[in-house]
Amino acid sequence: MAKQYDVLFRLLLLGDSGVGKTCLLCRFTDNQFHPAHISTIGVDFKMKTIEVDGIKVRIQIWDTAGQERYQTITKQYYRRAQGIFLVYDISSERSYQHIVKWASDVDEYAPDGVQKILIGNKADEEHKRQVAKEQGLQLAREYGMDFYETSACSNLNIKESFTRLTELVLQAHRKELEGLRAPPRSPTLARLDEDEQQPLGSEDSPKTCWC
Repeated sequence: MAKQYDVLFRLLLLGDSGVGKTCLLCRFTDNQFHPAHISTIGVDFKMKTIEVDGIKVRIQIWDTAGQERYQTITKQYYRRAQGIFLVYDISSERSYQHIVKWASDVDEYAPDGVQKILIGNKADEEHKRQVAKEQGLQLAREYGMDFYETSACSNLNIKESFTRLTELVLQAHRKELEGLRAPPRSPTLARLDEDEQQPLGSEDSPKTCWC
């Protein structure tokens, strides 16, 4: 039986409640859009396998609650993330301003060298726009991040942004990946901590993770 993937790692979606993190996740993993989605409680995740540069990558994408009352829970997941999306809503100036706070949390709790991308979501709501695209580009430049405007509704830049963050993580871990480009062999993956195998609202927790 052929192995299903070469490497597995975590991506994390961060941002205020209501910016569309869960919609981004569902569009990427299931190609579905649910405009009336209920706010995430605590943390949940989905999985998807993609191929980048000949490497089969199993992505474990963590969807975090944006409400402040869940911050203690969600910050526990920062430390094992290899890639992070910082998401704001282009129709909400407040959510854009709060990116500074989310970025500060990442600097404090996430590992050194974690890869980040800034996302301006709900690009289909141009008539409600409060944040100019140039503002997003400028903020991304200040933090040294790539930037995408996305729409889970119209499927704008969903695959592109997730693929790009995956590429950045792979590039950051290129030394560990050298063996994967050699003749096939079993990947070396670290086991998840027992207390992190079952997030809130999840049933099929993965058994291994490349960390």
